[in-house]
Amino acid sequence: MSNKKELSYLESVHRDGRIWGIILCCAILIFPIIVCLIFGVFPKWQPLAQGLLATLPMYWAVGFIEIFTYVPMLGAGGTYLSFVTGNISNLKLPCAVDAMERAGVKASSEEGEIISTISIAVSSIVTTIIIIIGVIFLIPLSPILDSEILKPAFENILPALFGGLAVVFISKNVKLSIAPIVLMLSLFIGIDALTKNEVGIMVPVGVVFTLVVARIMYKKGWLDK
Repeated sequence: MSNKKELSYLESVHRDGRIWGIILCCAILIFPIIVCLIFGVFPKWQPLAQGLLATLPMYWAVGFIEIFTYVPMLGAGGTYLSFVTGNISNLKLPCAVDAMERAGVKASSEEGEIISTISIAVSSIVTTIIIIIGVIFLIPLSPILDSEILKPAFENILPALFGGLAVVFISKNVKLSIAPIVLMLSLFIGIDALTKNEVGIMVPVGVVFTLVVARIMYKKGWLDK
C-alpha cells in the first residue's frame, strides 16, 4: 500500500477515534445530568470539587501513561476502540496481542493495525452478546453459578488468561522477563491493597519499568542486538 493510502487510513482512524471519544464522553456525562434534572437533586459543588481534586490527578496521570503504553501495543485504531469500549488490560489487550502473535505481525505495521482493530472489535461484540445472554439467563442459572464447585474457577479466570500469555512472551526472552516479574511479585505480595484496588494502574507502571530495564540491558550488551 502506498504512503498516501496509509496516511489516508491513519487520518480516518484518528478522525473517527476522536469523534467516538467525544460521543462517549458526552454519553457518560449526560446520564448523571439527566438523573439530576429528573429528580431535582444536584451535588454540592464544594464537596464535589474537593473530591475531584483528591482523585483527578491520579486518573489524569494514569490516562497519560496509558496512551504511551497501549498505542505501541495496540496500534492507533485498536487504542481508540479500546478506550471507547473499556476493559483494556483484562480483555482487549490480551485479545489483540494474541491475535497479532498468531498472525506474526506487529502493532506498528499496517497489518498489525488492522488485525488489532478487528480483534478488539470482535472481542467487544462477543462481550456484548455474552452480557445479553447473561442478563437473560442470570436468574435461572444463579444456583449453578453460585455453587461452591465453580467458585474457584471464576476466581482464577484472569490468572489463567494472563498466565497463558505470559508463557509465550517469557519464553521469547527469559532474561528480560526476570526484572518485571520480580518487581510485580514483590509489590503484589508486599502491598495487599494492590491486589484489590490498583491492578489496572500497575499495568503501565510495569510497562515503563520493563522499557527502562530493557534499555539498560541492551546498552550493557546483556540482550541480543
